[in-house]
Amino acid sequence: MNILIVSQYDENINTLEQLVKTETGGKTVTVSSGNEARRIISDDTQPELVIINTPLPDEFGQELSAMIAETTNAAVILICRNDIADDISHSVADSGVVVVSRPFSNEMFKDVLRKTDFSGMHGIKRENVGILTKIDEMRFINRAKCTLMEYLKFTEPQAHRYIEKQAMNNRQTRREVAKKILNTYKK
Repeated sequence: MNILIVSQYDENINTLEQLVKTETGGKTVTVSSGNEARRIISDDTQPELVIINTPLPDEFGQELSAMIAETTNAAVILICRNDIADDISHSVADSGVVVVSRPFSNEMFKDVLRKTDFSGMHGIKRENVGILTKIDEMRFINRAKCTLMEYLKFTEPQAHRYIEKQAMNNRQTRREVAKKILNTYKK
């Protein structure tokens, strides 16, 4: 497991690194600013967990946590002062960021790590990509059906059957058959 820790304070980095390694056994990378974190996130080596200890020297960290949670598959834990934790939690709740108020005990933080679902975030985002791909394919096939209905005067069930039959007979996907239909009639 790849873990990114973002904190400007060395003593906090060491403590967080020890807790994370004990609980997850993951490989940690540490940075001290939001800009460095953004650079690492934009690389191909995206972490599975990002821990942000606020405030950072170049920003607070709230926007960074929301951006990471919304654009990557990483689980995000944001650590902030106790007096602002509720407000921060409300503002990043829709992004799925877990907010931990400081000060906290080592056991409490380990408990948060245990309860954080790393695989769930990956699964949900993969499922969304699959659903969007399926919707795109259905739209493409429906355009081909409409083309058959327009040019060959097929009914919708006839167009559907035609695409299915061509796909089976030619050992192609329905998308490939739809592409051929669109290429033939929509020049």
